This record gives sequence, C-alpha cells and structure tokens, in this order.
Amino acid sequence: MPHRIFYGWYVVAAVLVMTTFIAGFFFYNLSILLAAFVSQRGFAVGLTSSATAIFFIAAGLGGLLAGRLLERVDVRFLVVLGTVLGAATLASIGVLSAPWHLYAFYVMLGLAHGLAGLVPMTTVIARWFNAHRSLALSIGTTGLSLGGIFVAPFVAVAVASYGLDAAAPWMALALLLGVVPIALIVLRPSPQAMGLVPDGLTVAEAAAAPPQPSVSFRDAMRSGYFYVVSAAYLFLLGTQVAGIAHIFHLANTRDGHETAALAVGALAATSTVGRLAGGALLLKVPARAFALILMALQALALVALAWAHSRLAIIAGVTLFGITTGNSLMMHPLLLVERFGARDIGRIYSVSQVLSMVGLAAFPALVGLLYEASGGYEMPFLAVAAGTLVGLAILGSYAGPAVAPAPGPQAAAGR
Repeated sequence: MPHRIFYGWYVVAAVLVMTTFIAGFFFYNLSILLAAFVSQRGFAVGLTSSATAIFFIAAGLGGLLAGRLLERVDVRFLVVLGTVLGAATLASIGVLSAPWHLYAFYVMLGLAHGLAGLVPMTTVIARWFNAHRSLALSIGTTGLSLGGIFVAPFVAVAVASYGLDAAAPWMALALLLGVVPIALIVLRPSPQAMGLVPDGLTVAEAAAAPPQPSVSFRDAMRSGYFYVVSAAYLFLLGTQVAGIAHIFHLANTRDGHETAALAVGALAATSTVGRLAGGALLLKVPARAFALILMALQALALVALAWAHSRLAIIAGVTLFGITTGNSLMMHPLLLVERFGARDIGRIYSVSQVLSMVGLAAFPALVGLLYEASGGYEMPFLAVAAGTLVGLAILGSYAGPAVAPAPGPQAAAGR
C-alpha cells in the first residue's frame, strides 16, 4: 500500500500528546505547586524552593534508569510506569504535612518525570526515523511547549479556585487519561517490532540508503564529541532555564504585569513555532551548524533583554529568545543520535542529560544572587549571555567529524 501513512507518524503524534500532559503536570506544574505549598500549606519559601531543586536531580536519575531499561523493556512499560508513579505522587498531596514529606514528594515526582519524559520519548522517535528524524523530533517535542499553554493554566485556575487538596486527585486522573491509553494503544518501541523499517521505506530502499552510524554506549563514553556536546549543553540549557525562570519578573518590574503576561505568552508561542520551523530547516542545514547559530541567537536575545525596558523591546527580546528555546532541547539529543546512531541512544542521551543538570541547578541560582547584588537584571542577563557564549565556544571548538564514519562492510554485516 504505497500511499498508506507510515506508522512512525502516528508514534510522533502520540509523543506530541503525551509530552503535552507530561510537561504540563510535571515541569510547568512546579511553579504552581511551589506557590500553593507556600500560600496554602504554610511551608517556607526557602524550604519549598530547595525541595523543588531536588526534582531536577531526581529527574536526571530517573532518566538514567530509563536509558538503561530501554535496552531491556518495551518503551510503553517505562512511560506507563512513570505516569502511574507521577499520578500517585500528585494524588498524595493531601497527606503532605512535614518537611520530609515535601522532599519525598519531589523525589518521586522527579523520578516519574525521568522515567516517562524526554529520554524514552526521544529514543522511540530516533528508532522510527533516520532521514526525517529532525522533523519528527521537532513535532513530537512540541508538546513540551504545549503543556505550558494548554495544561498549566487550567491547573493554576483549579488550585486557586478549589484549593490544592481538591485539585490534586483531578491532576492525577488527567495525567493518567492523557498518557496511559495513548501509550498502550498507539506507541510502539521500534519499526522492527511491526515488521517495518525507519522512515517508511521499503526493505530495498532501506538497503540502498546510506548506512546509519551504530556506536555502542561504551564507545560513545570514550568519544570526545560526547563530552563536548554535554558540556556545551550544560551551559546552553542552564542559561536558558535561568532566563525562562526570570523573564516574568524582569518584565513585571520594568513595565508592569500586563507586559509580563504578554512576555510569557510570546515565549510559549514562539517556542512552539520555532521548534516546528527548526525541524523543517534541519532537513537542509547541518545539525551542528544550526546548533551554533541557535546559541549565538540565544546570547543575542539575553543581551537584548538585559537592556530592554519598554514593552516593545521586552517582547522583541522574548520573541527571539523563544525561537531558540523551542529548538535547543530538540538539538541536544539530535546532535548525539546523528553522531552515535539509535542503537544505544537512550543510555547515551540520559548520561549527557544528567551532566547538563549541573547547569540547570547553577545558573538560575546565579541569576538570583546577581540580581540581589546588583539591584537589577542587567548584570544577571549579561552573565547568562556570556555563559551561552561559553557553550557556543565549546561546541564550535570541536575539530572532529560531527557524524560518525559509516560502518564498513564487515561492521554492517555483523549488526
């Protein structure tokens, strides 16, 4: 049936929907939960903030576990396990009373996010696509932006209107319904599991296509390219998250609440559009060159925001920043899978993701300290712009090939 839609695109659509719910109820929910724990439960801001930080550490560990398990179990098992664990954790909010309860809550929520989040989702798309991998990743991971648009606002309204205890069971139920049925019905671990080949090619077309890299986890850990990408994205993602965390406050203090609300909306919208456009461009532009351009644009956007005071200047800076944020998370696994192939990409990406967590923990705190020391956002945003340029310099300094050499006839025959 030559005109039949390739099943991989159904997998991409499933990932899009599932990541919308996962991002909405895990990542975007963090700020909503923090405010509610402080205002409705009486937990101290410092305690709640430090407990929230543990979420990212636990998510990194959960991603490591997911990367290792993906070699042994069906991806559907991991997604369902992480979702059920996350839903049970959200449902337990009503019994949280002591500080250690709060820490345990964020540890479990982070582990659930790591098991069900980016590592299994990007790995399964990488297995289904070779030639159209960048476009497929851009579409599938758009849910990371949509979660902030379509899930988080409803959660915020529910928590504010009915209280945290009343909203928690409904959060858990919505997470389960938005992920588990789709994972079980639509998601499949690989095209080979359905007797297909990547990109919807015929067996003859796949045999005639250029061979794909197939690098083991152990060999990838010995590669300088792995550590260059990991270090570069430590700086890039750390400075990016720092900017995202403080954009609302920057806009609010400089031009009022209305401009701040517009800035958040512009960030979500341009992130979505930028990711889709980036996926299409990557069909024609080398991934490493595109990543370097994104880093330069992010640094430029952060510099612009450091000196932006009017509504027009703030929205313009946020728009440029949003275009880069929409693509950067996608580029991290894409750079790795293009160099090492899909064979062990789950484990490879999960380790690289954990290394980048150092930046996610350090840079938002740095911005807060510099803001208090300087009394404004000029110095903090110039500092994170400089951090972005460090990431650009690290990735740009790599002199080796960005794509692994094609396996020779013996290697290809042995796979």
